Amino acid sequence: MKHVAVLMGGWSAEREVSLRSGKACADALERAGSYRVSRIDVTRDIAATLAALKPDVALNVLHGRPGEDGTLQGLLEILGLPYTHSGVMASAVAMQKDIAKTVLKAANVPVPGGMVVTRQEAASGHLLPKPYVIKPVAEGSSVGVFIVREDHKHPPQELTRADWTFGERVLVEPFIPGKELTCAVMGEQALGVIEIVPTTKFYDYESKYAPGGSKHLLPAPVSPEIYEECRRLSLAAHRALGCRGVSRTDFRYDDSLGGTKGLACLEVNTQPGMTETSLVPELAAYAGIEFEELVRWMVEDASLDR
Repeated sequence: MKHVAVLMGGWSAEREVSLRSGKACADALERAGSYRVSRIDVTRDIAATLAALKPDVALNVLHGRPGEDGTLQGLLEILGLPYTHSGVMASAVAMQKDIAKTVLKAANVPVPGGMVVTRQEAASGHLLPKPYVIKPVAEGSSVGVFIVREDHKHPPQELTRADWTFGERVLVEPFIPGKELTCAVMGEQALGVIEIVPTTKFYDYESKYAPGGSKHLLPAPVSPEIYEECRRLSLAAHRALGCRGVSRTDFRYDDSLGGTKGLACLEVNTQPGMTETSLVPELAAYAGIEFEELVRWMVEDASLDR
């Protein structure tokens, strides 16, 4: 019986969501009946924990650092423990939104313009015409994101707070109006496309993970041309960054522009959420892949040198 260590929790801003993702995955593997499951809330002595436990596979369900930025992947490579999702390089590059944008742009995946500045520079004056977006270079789940609208006289002063924990550099990008779209890739297959309609002001952390925080429209109510272009670009982004296993690519679509011109890739998530309100399980189910089957596929897809 294959022994699976489900790695969850950790110490990033996305800890609580990771615990929920991990519980859902561990429960699914136990229901499958063909795995021995160890649930591990990851701490800084994770290497010693895994060395003592000696699992066959690590199901990595950590969001944010250290599970999504390549550092845990490097540790698992050193331990010789096969793991799920993307490897060291893809994880590190995808987590750094500015570097990921450079790679995606080179692969002809459209990305928003913008610049990387210090948080103090972003707080000192408007660097782009309003509306625009300020977000940490290396956080997920819309943590630390601000939309600066026309009626905002000053940039958000929260950026200057002493207890700011989201890094010194931030990305300043034009705000793209219109629809929020997302598409998952599983292996080498692009799944469907969801439109996310937040019930709050934008698709923030609360919208993502609170029941009723957003509506998911699947299939997304866009033209067949836009639907297929989202799928094509998701697979192109997955390949350009060197992702493995499951990834999810988020887009904005300005539907006031003709054709596919209004489509822009915001980011690629190499450790997408696996909670009961998460997008990847919903997209998999729409493709006829039940949650248990999805988790089992991830475990069986695990390897080293990803």
